[in-house]
Amino acid sequence: MNIYDFTVKDRDGKDVNLADYKGKVLLVINSATECGFTPQYKGLQEIYNKYHEKGLEILDFPCNQFGSQAPGTDSEIHTFCTGRFGITFPQFAKIDVNGENESPLFAYLKNEKPFKGFGEGKMADLLNGIISKIDKDFANKADIKWNFTKFLIDREGNIINRYESTFTPEKLDGEIAKII
Repeated sequence: MNIYDFTVKDRDGKDVNLADYKGKVLLVINSATECGFTPQYKGLQEIYNKYHEKGLEILDFPCNQFGSQAPGTDSEIHTFCTGRFGITFPQFAKIDVNGENESPLFAYLKNEKPFKGFGEGKMADLLNGIISKIDKDFANKADIKWNFTKFLIDREGNIINRYESTFTPEKLDGEIAKII
C-alpha cells in the first residue's frame, strides 16, 4: 500500500484518486481556519508559488477536531482561505484525522510516520501542555496532535517526513528543495 492507493473527496464531494498525483512532490496537511497556526497558509502559498511548476502539490484537508477551529462548510472554508490568504493549492473536503471516523489516508500517514514530538520553543511547550491535559500518554501515540501537521511525500510516493504544527512553512522550504 502507498499514498496512490487512496481516494479522497474534493471540497465539492467528488472523488479524487491520489494516483492522479503520481510523479509529484506532495505536502499533505490538516488545517483549520481559526487556529493560531492559520497564518501558516501564507507561507504554504509562498512555497506553492515557488515550487508548483517544479512539481509540488499541497493537498489541504480541513479538520475540525482540534478545538473546533475549522467551523463552516467546505465552501466557506475555501472562501476564507482564498480571500484571506490567496491560496491556490487544492483543498479537499473536511475530514477527521483521528478516531472512529478518521480518514483512511491519515490513518496510513500516521502509521507510516508516527509522532516524534513538537520540537523546542514556546509553541512546542504550549502544545505539550495543552495536549498532556487531554491525554497524558499522547507522546506515545501516532495520532495527529493539532492543526497544520504536514507530511512530505516524494515523487515515488514515499513519505519523507512528518512535521508538526510548530514546523513552519519557511522551514519546510529547505526540506522541499532537497527533493524537488
